[in-house]
Amino acid sequence: MLSLIFFLSIFHISNGQLFDQSKNYEGSSDLVDLQYHLGPVISSPVTSLYIIWYGRWNPTHQSTIRDFLYSVSSPTLVRYPSVSDWWKTVRLYRDQTGSNITGTLVLSGEFHDSTYSHGSHLTRFSVQSLIRTAVTSKLPLNSLNGLYLVLTSDDVEMQEFCRAICGFHYFTFSSIVGATVPFVWVGNSRIQCPEMCAYPFAQPKPFPGRGFVARRTMKPPNGEVGIDGMISVIAHELAEVSSNPMLNGWYGGEDATAPTEIADLCLGVYGSGGGGGYMGSVYKDRWRNVYNLNGIKGRKYLIQWVWDLTRRRCFGPNAMN
Repeated sequence: MLSLIFFLSIFHISNGQLFDQSKNYEGSSDLVDLQYHLGPVISSPVTSLYIIWYGRWNPTHQSTIRDFLYSVSSPTLVRYPSVSDWWKTVRLYRDQTGSNITGTLVLSGEFHDSTYSHGSHLTRFSVQSLIRTAVTSKLPLNSLNGLYLVLTSDDVEMQEFCRAICGFHYFTFSSIVGATVPFVWVGNSRIQCPEMCAYPFAQPKPFPGRGFVARRTMKPPNGEVGIDGMISVIAHELAEVSSNPMLNGWYGGEDATAPTEIADLCLGVYGSGGGGGYMGSVYKDRWRNVYNLNGIKGRKYLIQWVWDLTRRRCFGPNAMN
């Protein structure tokens, strides 16, 4: 789950030059207690992804998000470092049978709920009723290899959104939906809290008398603060739901209901030298948009790193070592 933690930091942006940082932080294996709790990971050879678009959506924004999801499983014809290269680190995690996390996410269906059938004020629990509406109206209820992605528009409020979370993952109850299936929820923060859930594309407001010094905002690679921020949160949650879909897979900490998962460990780290309040070395294009990964159709994205199980540190394909 992506909790709200601010990184009021100084960023280093690179056009390909090496990042000369004396402390190459990127997480510390001495501080990490990531363990496998013998539960499943999402390991089916092909995972069917179903999107539920809740609220009113701009088709251009939907295309940007779809292209990111398509990029996860598109290793060819995409310039390195790519989104699919980033997913290879996620795939390192296995279940007790030795099966790795899926390498193929296939967008298998979409449901558009533009009438706000469950209102514009949602709770974590009501998301399950929203999924039930989708699977009884159009989408299949796929308990074999299905993963459901609930995306809410910028005018929809969610319990704890902007105060404690930017996104979360969980699983449905069969008593409500008809089967137990993993799902992810992410909201568009453009109106409500871009400085919290679309950081670093928006900055926290200064606190009077606190000596706060505003940092530069980063230009979003696809030109939309809310959508680019949302895509980073979607990536975060996809990595975590895949490695801990039933809350008994890979995580650290004593409380399975509030786990520290593989993306939580690298919150705020996007490149080499990152950590401890530093974003790390990333790229900028000729329009000075900031990114670290390439996607299909020439898309670019800024996606946080995840914990690499073999390297025992945060890692992404744009790493310089």
